[in-house]
Amino acid sequence: MRRILVAGNWKMNANQAMVSSLLSDIVAGSPDKVDVAVFPPAVYLSQAIAALQNTSIAVGGQNINANVSGAYTGEIAANMLVDIGCSMALVGHSERRTLFGETDQDVLAKVQAALAAQLTPVICIGETLEEREQGTTEQVIANQVNAVLEGLSSDQLAKCVWAYEPVWAIGTGKTATPDQAQQVHQFVRQLLAAKDAEVAQKVRILYGGSVNPQSAADLFAQADIDGGLVGGASLKAEQFLAICNSVNE
Repeated sequence: MRRILVAGNWKMNANQAMVSSLLSDIVAGSPDKVDVAVFPPAVYLSQAIAALQNTSIAVGGQNINANVSGAYTGEIAANMLVDIGCSMALVGHSERRTLFGETDQDVLAKVQAALAAQLTPVICIGETLEEREQGTTEQVIANQVNAVLEGLSSDQLAKCVWAYEPVWAIGTGKTATPDQAQQVHQFVRQLLAAKDAEVAQKVRILYGGSVNPQSAADLFAQADIDGGLVGGASLKAEQFLAICNSVNE
């Protein structure tokens, strides 16, 4: 049985006071029935890690560079995140792909770097509205997933988390219906099973895209949806905790 993971991607939001207040509330109200992770902006990672000591809540970076070190001004290596206490990293978020031109090959390189540093990569995939309307969702997803799978062993795949985020639902208030989301999640698991059927049944696949307390319960009840990568709602403790608590025992 795959345990539900609810992860909050704070994107470029927060300040020190907000980090302190938000995490205090999340710690106080976080249920034991789900795994919880937060992905603050890089400058607040150390504060978050300190605030979450002696809790089960994981902390991750929103991005990494594929290189171990070097002349890459402004970039952060995977081993740097590990050094300060992070255990996870987002890789290939649609905003990184669309705003910063990251390719499927870039995503693979970052996944490999994360795994080499003992970080759990949360690998983001998803189609645009135009691609969905053209009926190419599965081809887009297959290209994104297979580009990563080609560079991973079964053992490495077992250490990954995936997140399906339809680009048309991110920050728009639109959410894929539970049936729409389940259909894609099932397809992703089939792609993973082509690599290793046994591992595919253990790997968690999250849904992301305007997840809120109203939509979470029905989404998480689907057979192949193993939690959520939450955006805006993760910035408000009441909403984030409501999503966590929407999971049935």
